[in-house]
Amino acid sequence: MDWFIVVLKKYATFSGRAQRAEYWYFYLFYTLIYIGLAIVDGMMGTYSLEFGIGWLSGLFCLALLIPSLAVLFRRLHDTGRSGWWLLIGLIPLIGAIVLIVFLAQDSAAEENTYGLNPKAA
Repeated sequence: MDWFIVVLKKYATFSGRAQRAEYWYFYLFYTLIYIGLAIVDGMMGTYSLEFGIGWLSGLFCLALLIPSLAVLFRRLHDTGRSGWWLLIGLIPLIGAIVLIVFLAQDSAAEENTYGLNPKAA
């Protein structure tokens, strides 16, 4: 849960680097909270089958859109890639697979143009 809080503290920080643990733990807790809110939406009757999202889960996604993008950019920076590589995910299937491979790679061991290795700090 600490990694989730760390990402929220860097709410709109698109520069720098984020190690694997920061990125994947953030998305783990993001997903768990989203599922919990979706269940609450279903029980309260605020879940819309037409849109596939409820009021609470929708507000949660909207509130965390910028931190989600920021940690994604920083994770790509950590592997030595520009944040613009995020757009490769727009290519159906292949793009998502390539993006997951990039995000699962280990950090660039040395300092790169985006900053110092966060593991060394």
